[in-house]
Amino acid sequence: MDAISVENLSKIFNKKIVALDDVNFKVKNGEVFGFLGPNGAGKTTTIKVLTTLLRPTKGKVNVAGFDVIKEPDAVRSSIGIVPQSLTLDDDLKGITNLLLSAKLYHVPDKLAKERAEQLLDMVNLKDAIDRKVETYSGGMRKRLELIVGLIHEPKILFLDEPTLGLDIQTRSVIWKYLKNLNKEKKLTIFITTHYLEEADYLCDRIGIIDKGKIMVVDSPSRLKDELGGDIINIKINGEYSEIIESLKQLNHVKKIDIVNQNLRIKVEKGENALPSILEFINSKGIVVTSVSLVKASLDQVFLKYTGKSLRDAESDKADRFKMYFTRRSRTR
Repeated sequence: MDAISVENLSKIFNKKIVALDDVNFKVKNGEVFGFLGPNGAGKTTTIKVLTTLLRPTKGKVNVAGFDVIKEPDAVRSSIGIVPQSLTLDDDLKGITNLLLSAKLYHVPDKLAKERAEQLLDMVNLKDAIDRKVETYSGGMRKRLELIVGLIHEPKILFLDEPTLGLDIQTRSVIWKYLKNLNKEKKLTIFITTHYLEEADYLCDRIGIIDKGKIMVVDSPSRLKDELGGDIINIKINGEYSEIIESLKQLNHVKKIDIVNQNLRIKVEKGENALPSILEFINSKGIVVTSVSLVKASLDQVFLKYTGKSLRDAESDKADRFKMYFTRRSRTR
């Protein structure tokens, strides 16, 4: 049985706004599944359906073996949620936030304290448990938020942009925690993110959604392989017509285009192809004025399936998160 099964899911608001249009995908038990899409693509609506916060218009959705319509309470007791926005109570101590969540999930007090100690140790927060959350840094808050979602030992953990706005060092620490959780606890993780390196590092498979439709579901490595190779961008001091046909005969070269007055050469294994291409151009007495190698990436995959880059959305959302966090700090 799959951890999550979504069949022909549609969600229509006000009888005319189609947020989800016949969505189908499955998440395997013990898998880290990434859910990517531009703003307004349907990610949040999907998560709200999966976590019983929205009722689907049509379709069948099972989470942890339970139907989200017929057995919502069973679904809720089987999942943990770490939302994008911070939900901790700043006026309470870290340990109080954690034990309060355990109470809400009916975890016995003794067991809750044992789990809390283990979880706090896991994310290196034991020294801060008796401090109010208002004194925590952004990274500390996120780490506490993470274990709040784990205190009742859920079967599936939902993470909505878990490292948004954090510096790369803190993000890397949280990635390590998530990797360990998935490996040691066999915990199924469903994650949305705008950080493509995060999806690439953490996820066994990813699904890309756009305009309410699932565009593709596959592993990051296979999706990148489908792009057909790396890109070498070269600018020369001379006419491209003199060398294009000769370059096409070289090993590794798959395609050549002229884009923005640059040679755009698609190749297999760019790091191996680049030296021979440069050597060939130099042998013709042509001066190379600039060169760059672009490896196949999830951003290129995203561009292929949605027609837009996820990088701009990433920057925009990170900036808005920082502005929100700054405003919260100023009101205290």
